[in-house]
Amino acid sequence: MLYLAGFIGTVATLAAWLLLKARGRSVRGLPGGFIIALGAYLIGLLFSGIGLDVKLGVFARDMLVVAVSGIAVMAMVSRRKALGPGLLALGLLLAWFVQFQMRPTMQQAASPIQLDAQGELLIQISEGRQAAELQTLADQYDLDIQAAFSPASPEITQLDNYYVVNVPPRFEDRLGRIKKALHRSGMIDWLEENEMVSVVPIPAQNPTPVQRRYGIDDPGLSQLWGFDAMQVDQLYETLRQGKIKPKKKALIAILDTGVDANHEDIKANYRSLSAGYDNDPMKHGTHCAGIAASVSNNGRGVASLSVDNTYFQVTSVKVLNAGGSGTQQGIIRGMIEAADAGADVISMSLGGRTGSLKQTAYEKAVKYAAQKGAIVVAAAGNANRNAKDFSPVNTPGVIGVSAVDSELNRAVFSNFVTDIPWAVAAPGVDIYSTIPGNQYASFNGTSMATPYVAGLLGLLKSIRPELTAREAYTLLQNTGKDTKNSRETGRLIQPAKAVGALR
Repeated sequence: MLYLAGFIGTVATLAAWLLLKARGRSVRGLPGGFIIALGAYLIGLLFSGIGLDVKLGVFARDMLVVAVSGIAVMAMVSRRKALGPGLLALGLLLAWFVQFQMRPTMQQAASPIQLDAQGELLIQISEGRQAAELQTLADQYDLDIQAAFSPASPEITQLDNYYVVNVPPRFEDRLGRIKKALHRSGMIDWLEENEMVSVVPIPAQNPTPVQRRYGIDDPGLSQLWGFDAMQVDQLYETLRQGKIKPKKKALIAILDTGVDANHEDIKANYRSLSAGYDNDPMKHGTHCAGIAASVSNNGRGVASLSVDNTYFQVTSVKVLNAGGSGTQQGIIRGMIEAADAGADVISMSLGGRTGSLKQTAYEKAVKYAAQKGAIVVAAAGNANRNAKDFSPVNTPGVIGVSAVDSELNRAVFSNFVTDIPWAVAAPGVDIYSTIPGNQYASFNGTSMATPYVAGLLGLLKSIRPELTAREAYTLLQNTGKDTKNSRETGRLIQPAKAVGALR
């Protein structure tokens, strides 16, 4: 509250100061009031829970608004007739700014980002330096510094120069001091916090029955309303004509809570990378795998975008625990593992709010995956907020996915992707799919929208294996359908048109 009150007081005293001075009246007390209000604002911002890099950006934004407000008041003074309406308009604009820009900043501060207790920091050691050179600093704070990633192709990335730093509990209150010491050491190029992420399945109601005919016998098809919205009947017709044939069987990697590899509607399309990844205690990963790559036309369950199951297969890399939680380091490890295993699409129905303006480890992981031939897709998030504040969807090179309902409105929970460079929409409400134990259920979430996009990307990569992420996004954007608010959601994917555009 001190942050908001200080800002409002700063603008108010500045405006009063300028108005009275222009009219030749006494401004006694206003300069002091301005300084007190500005000091309150600075104290409120300084002691908020957001990161230093974010504080600097917020400060620059807020002071720009203060300056523009002052300039606007000075312009109004010379036009007396416009003074009243002008001040009213300025007041309304400032009220909007406080409500929709400043309050979210403080909400972020009130709910601090959770870090991995077993490795709070990720650092990039400078080229030619060794982690052992940090031993003096490590001894001072009893730090445990271990290699964070082991890419199979270190010659094309700097990820092998990343280390995870574990701060013991007795020194956690000195994390800021430790970060400064690491920076001052001159031995690291980058430091970022190893943030936690999580997924929570959102139970759904009964889906809207589909209206179209698809010519396949999966009994759960009647509950896949998203197939109507995406006009999958046209896709199936295009694929049945046989003019478009797969050049390879693309691999879609689901980075999640694991996948039930023995599920009746997944196993024929499943490729195992590790036995430890082939189970799913939480249901989330299996639900996503069924959306992306369930076996079509097998008389069981649901269907995917591969009408005859020749275009792609699915695999699992477990990056989240049984409770649905994971770390930035763990997700990046999973991205590297999937890319090294030859994944064509890496699907991440996960993420969390971030306290950092830039996360180079995610960026390097996305670039590594791209160099290995993979396209990375990630969920926008379910907080009804700006997806730019969530990772990994805000990482350059990632195709972000928002969720829409059966009326093509942005789902009430879906983050908006206005500031995500590459983003599209897919059905994400009342999505019926596979869960462990040969069962089926409906969930809501951008988590459910993401594997629809991953499945389409798998289809496209099977037809044109050299397709890049940029080319894929352009294709989805150009062939997509407008939603009720495409600016906030991106365009709804239309598989038949996307595949047709590859010809």
